[in-house]
Amino acid sequence: MLLTEGMADSLLDEALLARIRDRAADYDRRNAFFAEDLDELRAAGYLAMMVPADLGGAGFPVAAAVREQARLAEAAPATALAVNMHILWTAVAALLRSRGDESLEWVLRDAAAGEVFAFGISEPGNDEVLADSFTRAVPEEDGGYRYFGTKVFGSLAPAWTRLGVFGRDDSDPDAPMLVHGFLDRGSEGYRILEDWDTLGMRATQSHTTVLEGARVEPARVSRILPVGPSADPFTFAIFAAFELLVSSVYVGIGERAVQLAAESALTRTSARLGGRTLAEDPDVRSALAEAAIAQDGQLPPILELARDVDAGVDHGRAWLPRLVGAKVRATRTARTVVDGAMGVAGGGAYRSVSELARLYRDVTAGQFHPSSERAARRAVANALLGPLPDA
Repeated sequence: MLLTEGMADSLLDEALLARIRDRAADYDRRNAFFAEDLDELRAAGYLAMMVPADLGGAGFPVAAAVREQARLAEAAPATALAVNMHILWTAVAALLRSRGDESLEWVLRDAAAGEVFAFGISEPGNDEVLADSFTRAVPEEDGGYRYFGTKVFGSLAPAWTRLGVFGRDDSDPDAPMLVHGFLDRGSEGYRILEDWDTLGMRATQSHTTVLEGARVEPARVSRILPVGPSADPFTFAIFAAFELLVSSVYVGIGERAVQLAAESALTRTSARLGGRTLAEDPDVRSALAEAAIAQDGQLPPILELARDVDAGVDHGRAWLPRLVGAKVRATRTARTVVDGAMGVAGGGAYRSVSELARLYRDVTAGQFHPSSERAARRAVANALLGPLPDA
């Protein structure tokens, strides 16, 4: 459907996608990292897709990356979700550079050279996400920081070479600050716990990282911002790119679910229909059409928002409800589409070896990515009605 339209410049050829799809079930079964996928994607220039051409990349805008990631997720959702974390940081750096801020140009140069970036932001129990942190950021005399805390859902844990982290600096109790920076793989003072054993998205190997004084060098401190919501372009770029790129993964899952359901309907036969395929069953046709209609509406609004981000459109306070709404719709609709596809495909799809069964498990992860449905409802309600008065 829409995923392949306008993809003449895609970095994902069909042979590469076929190999990635062929490996996905094995990674899932073994709870193993997608190492071969990552190597092939790096060789194809995929990790540098958002690096500007003058720095050695493909120069893709966010909208093109959204479409690419949806196609990759069709083949292997866990691979796409994990790669998102790297693509995200290059998106942030590229967006800032396009607006005259070259503070993260080194990220783009490193990505072009083959370095792998990951996201060390999420913390157990911290639903403030980017507005506050439980991790301590302790300043040092030379401008560097040491970090103490626990980061969870750390996709790319076996492979990252640069980890974006943030923490709270309380050295001035009257003006606490949030300090963002990047940790090198070769640094000391952190441990990766190999604890990723989950229902779905298993190949991401999103292990927990414990920071025990890990040092971020002064040159790698990327932002120091007050605690609380921020309109800083750095924070906006993280939030916008995250919501849109995560949404793209679930668009890809839904797209593949519809394909698999259609294939099943065209091959399964029915005694009630005299041995003809279920493609001639009106109920099956209706159920499949319902899933396809829901799926077909997924990508266009996400692409529209991505194009607005690329163009620097100022939606002001409307950005938050628009972005969280896009993410919630994408993940919620994907669950509905996969559920409908399972019903069309029948009991065979319930076997653990079934690709649809894997999609059924993978799609559940969408509800755990920021922004949660609860946070999204709060943001939209505030936009419509104003914030609740302080208690």
